[in-house]
Amino acid sequence: MDIGLRLGLLAEIANHPQGVTAEGLAKQTGLDPLYVQVWCRAAYASEILESGEDQAFELAPHVDKLLLDRDFPGYIGGIPGIMVQPEIFDLFAENLPSGQRIWWDQCSPTFIQSVSETARPFYTRLIPGGFARVPGLSDRLDQGAHILELACGAGVGLIRMAQTYPQSTFVGLDGDAYSLELVADRLKEVGLQDRVSLTRGMLEEINDNEQYDVALINVSMHECRDIDKTTINVLRALKPDGYFVISDFPFPDSTEGCRTVPARVMCGIQFFEALIDDQLLPTQAFVDLLGKHGFRNVGSFDLTPVHAVTYGRK
Repeated sequence: MDIGLRLGLLAEIANHPQGVTAEGLAKQTGLDPLYVQVWCRAAYASEILESGEDQAFELAPHVDKLLLDRDFPGYIGGIPGIMVQPEIFDLFAENLPSGQRIWWDQCSPTFIQSVSETARPFYTRLIPGGFARVPGLSDRLDQGAHILELACGAGVGLIRMAQTYPQSTFVGLDGDAYSLELVADRLKEVGLQDRVSLTRGMLEEINDNEQYDVALINVSMHECRDIDKTTINVLRALKPDGYFVISDFPFPDSTEGCRTVPARVMCGIQFFEALIDDQLLPTQAFVDLLGKHGFRNVGSFDLTPVHAVTYGRK
């Protein structure tokens, strides 16, 4: 999948719904015919491709959506690239004897961009559909609100929110300088730099008082070095009746639960999470966290088997 995405093989096959031979695919992409044939056979064996008449290959059902449509809620096209980066299994194996930890500023630009791509479908599902399931939140955003996104990464969520809620303004917080550079460039490209401001800092360093109507954190709450301090700071930063929305993985609350298909995916993600000294958490942990620190109207729901939303109000 990674080779097919990076070298344009899957995208080119998608241009031929009636099928294309390995030889024809090699000509269209400018790649070596033997290598393309080997890749096509492997992709067929892995059920990514189907083979029709005259040894022509076509995409298997749903592959176009799953791997190529970046706006599809079930898009997983970012996952193959991230799984072959050394920051996942290679570095874990290297650090296994010493237990050495790393942080985002030690990750490559390629890895950071790949992480941004894997987070994209979480934003697609959350904005606006997931927000609409939080009582009263959509109305607040439509009327115009001041929103803080914690761990905003490369800005996928900030841009999607700004385009969806044109009456609102936004602040993106992230501890990684490279990610913020990506956000700034993308904001200029889409003309949103006047409604979105950026600040560099760790999640535990929020020091605003009653400034925001909404605080959002997407697939990053589990990364807090001090999750209690972060939650307290968010509560202080919210205006009265402000919302805190946590969008994250619903990790199993027991070892036995790790054998479900969604949990297998999350257990793979855990290899990187361990490197940055954290672990995924079950949804109930976030529900308890918000209740513990005084949020009211706390609730949660699943958007998919690997995507849960927890929310509360100040």
